[in-house]
Amino acid sequence: MLDFFGTIAGNILSLPGILGLALGMMTRNWSLAASMGGFVGILNTLIFAHFSFAEIAVYDLLIAVGVGAAAGLVGCAIRHRGALA
Repeated sequence: MLDFFGTIAGNILSLPGILGLALGMMTRNWSLAASMGGFVGILNTLIFAHFSFAEIAVYDLLIAVGVGAAAGLVGCAIRHRGALA
């Protein structure tokens, strides 16, 4: 359980969280923001696995894509809310 929460926190503070948020703030399209964040999650997992698909754990990849997509959506929501205020 601690490994699971550590993986989530590590992804939030790493590339999927930070870069996903920044890329989400660059667009107003919700699906584009989520897909860019998910792509950053895939790229982050590949970088840390040294581009070897044999070293990628499925739950690490799923968590990274989920955190990236959520961060992209939060960034898009910030952009929408900032434009309306």
